[in-house]
Amino acid sequence: MGVNTLLVLADGTVFEGKRFGAEGETIGEVVFNTSMTGYQEILTDPSYKGQIVTMTYTQIGNYGVNEEDIESSGGIKAEGFIVKEACQFPSNWRSSSSLTEYMERSNIVGIQAIDTRALTRHLRNHGAQMGIISSAETNPRKLLEKVKAHPGISAFDYVKEVSTKKIYEWGTGCWKWQCTKGLGDSGLGIDIQGNTSPQPLNPKPYRMVVYDFGIKMNILRNLSDAGFSLTVLPAETPAESLLEMHPDAVLLSNGPGDPERITYGVENARKLIGKLPVFGICLGHQILGLAMGGRTYKLKFGHHGGNHPVKDLATGRVEITSQNHNYCVDIASLKGKVALTHRNLFDGSEEGMRHLELPVFSVQHHPEAGPGPNDSVHIFSQFRKMIEQGAA
Repeated sequence: MGVNTLLVLADGTVFEGKRFGAEGETIGEVVFNTSMTGYQEILTDPSYKGQIVTMTYTQIGNYGVNEEDIESSGGIKAEGFIVKEACQFPSNWRSSSSLTEYMERSNIVGIQAIDTRALTRHLRNHGAQMGIISSAETNPRKLLEKVKAHPGISAFDYVKEVSTKKIYEWGTGCWKWQCTKGLGDSGLGIDIQGNTSPQPLNPKPYRMVVYDFGIKMNILRNLSDAGFSLTVLPAETPAESLLEMHPDAVLLSNGPGDPERITYGVENARKLIGKLPVFGICLGHQILGLAMGGRTYKLKFGHHGGNHPVKDLATGRVEITSQNHNYCVDIASLKGKVALTHRNLFDGSEEGMRHLELPVFSVQHHPEAGPGPNDSVHIFSQFRKMIEQGAA
């Protein structure tokens, strides 16, 4: 099962387990994710940069990994991975390797064979905190010293590490599975042919420019399906350069870390509000809140998983959503500029807002899923309708 490995939290709590993935040591903020599947998408989500992810489901890796179920280029973005049991013998027709092999190739350190339920309860009761995983050092006191010497993820701008370095175009839609009858003409089998990209809803789609603060590919796929042609920009691109492109709308994407560190994103968003329709997701939602003069605050242990009920206050509909964030916007701090649109039914936190006068709205959860349920996918077409109404 691997060599002895330690997980040491900043409050001195120690867990002993076995190594899986790469050898060595890694440090990050330890959080827990309640999704039962989608571990590859989670690991490659740039929003997890700076964090060590704990999966609450007991067995992880049972269907392996492949080159298609990733959410960003460049492989794994999480700093480390914690599981109860890492499956060494995956079974799935799409699998190209095991999770352990994938982590080894990506030089990502993991720990297994620990009580992840106890760890999750500890994080829930005492809050997310810095931690270190090491298969190289067996002295917990030395590891604790390293954790305490770390300034915390709020001291870093991880967006600059995960954002694209160059402008690019995106035109691929969501996966659409095609099934045909197999076994001759008997119809007793199904042959999975693969995926196709649907045509845009409009032969002349609206042009959207995307600020990449750490964007997931599934956001781009869903925007493409909603009828947008997409140009993706590095996070630090000046708003003036964006406006020279004359787009129809702007997306502020998801991404890692403390939104208050992303001062250039906040300043650019402030310059765009009132000039273009603006849509924000997760970190983009928080950046919008700061750009409009509001404040953000950090949750005790964050929201990470694919089972969070969120109420759409306009329709009364409850949607099960995918979530990955540590910070929230204080809607009251915006002093009547926006209306609250969504609320998390787990803890009552505020999850969406709409400007009362301008074509600006944002959500804290992830309507694109990847992984998770698709209850909120209509939000992408909702933003398009906002643009259409403004152009009418």
